[in-house]
Amino acid sequence: MGIVLLAAALAASPLTGLAVTNGDSRFSGDWRLLTTISPNGDGFRDRALIHFRLRRAATVTVVAGWTKARLYPVYRHRYRFGPGVHTVEWAPRPSIPPRTYLVRVRVGRRTYGVAAPTRGRQTGPVVRVQGIDASFAQSSYEPGSLARLRVATDADDLTVQLFHAGPEFEPKPPPGTMTGLPAGDPVDVPWGWTSRSHVVPVRIGDLPSGLYFAKLTASDGRIGFAPFVVRPRILGAAARVAVVLPTNTWQAYNFQDADGNGWGDTWYAGPSAAPAMLRVGLHRPFLDRGVPPHFSQYDADFFHWAAWWGHDADYLTDSDLERFGSGGQLRRLYRLIVFSGHEEYVTGRVYRLVRRFRNLGGNLAFLLADNFYWRVVRRGDAIVRTSSWRELGQPEAALVGAQYAGNDTTRLRPYVVRRAGAAPWLFRGTGLRTGSRFGHFGIEVDRRAPSSPRRTVVLARLPGRRGEMTYYETARGAKVFAFGAFTLAGVATQPPARQLLDNLWVRLTKP
Repeated sequence: MGIVLLAAALAASPLTGLAVTNGDSRFSGDWRLLTTISPNGDGFRDRALIHFRLRRAATVTVVAGWTKARLYPVYRHRYRFGPGVHTVEWAPRPSIPPRTYLVRVRVGRRTYGVAAPTRGRQTGPVVRVQGIDASFAQSSYEPGSLARLRVATDADDLTVQLFHAGPEFEPKPPPGTMTGLPAGDPVDVPWGWTSRSHVVPVRIGDLPSGLYFAKLTASDGRIGFAPFVVRPRILGAAARVAVVLPTNTWQAYNFQDADGNGWGDTWYAGPSAAPAMLRVGLHRPFLDRGVPPHFSQYDADFFHWAAWWGHDADYLTDSDLERFGSGGQLRRLYRLIVFSGHEEYVTGRVYRLVRRFRNLGGNLAFLLADNFYWRVVRRGDAIVRTSSWRELGQPEAALVGAQYAGNDTTRLRPYVVRRAGAAPWLFRGTGLRTGSRFGHFGIEVDRRAPSSPRRTVVLARLPGRRGEMTYYETARGAKVFAFGAFTLAGVATQPPARQLLDNLWVRLTKP
């Protein structure tokens, strides 16, 4: 009986000993099913070698690809091998984007390497194409502090320089790039840590509050970015406006694969939603050479608008906002809080702080859609998604004025002004009046809900999309504006968006 079972097992498993190497030394974290390569043509870690043993002759198909909702192949080859030990080489071009690539090996009807995320279980090889992976240990720093920049690369040497995003008079950066004005001199860093990451100390100068980034350049042409925020030394001393950047959401949509299983460490990886209890790290390098997701499309133009036309503010991260003692402290320091980006993921503490700030007469501006949708919990340097605020009986429309109503990434439409007279100050100087159309917006859209404050008015609507731009005031004098679509911030320097934002800023910053 035992011989029969063994024969059946051998027949069911034609391939054994599956492993992957790079032909050189391992990078820290590599193991039998994970290897790190850097195909830059220097002869060091330029290729991945997939090893296995066949029990009998077979046709073997090897597919390598990047993952998001599914596997997207970038390499495919079919081989005919006899029984024995074999090695297949995959040598990507230097232009291949740095990230992890899942390898699937098919022998007959059996496939090694699953087509869905696995937590704690891996059956197929993964190849990490390394560029310059860099991130700061904190999301924000005070002027004069010493920052810790963790870098992983096998480059021979690096040049590191800090930049201030926004003041540069340049068009929107293309995807995978950040632009800014130098905020320090370039520093050459001889690099000897080719097999593990290393922390580079970076001194933050006496810089104004804002979004900054380190740009890291290798002699072989590879580039990496590491964004961070310089928060004010004294909160509220230089400005009565706080701009909160969506650092939680940036990481929630970051498909960077820190655990090396071939799938991004995000709730949006795989053919279905990943487990809600997956921890999303807040201090990981961003996947696209270190640039936050959709930064060029959603965020960059707001920083230009604020810098070019002198709209000074204290810039804060989600973590900074969470550290405030109370909504009363927020209100004493600021007249206006601007959520310039996609503020989808907030902790219970932030929700309560902002609601209290509003209840005490503080003004709010939401420049995208789908705000305050998910409740998250901090777990060290990570967040865990629990449930929507609506499921907890605290619908976001009660605070924002409108809430998420739909998603359509393929059709952008112009807003149609519905009630210009309800907020004449907002449309002043724009040339817009009731019935006017402007821009092309959508992707994610909000609209009013039964929980919206009673005085919420719809200022503009997206035809056929149900997206609504809303505004309301409270009895305590709070003024709350929500754009209701993606994205006012993304076109902040273009007419009529620039004038709309100027008018909004003036109105909501008045004592």
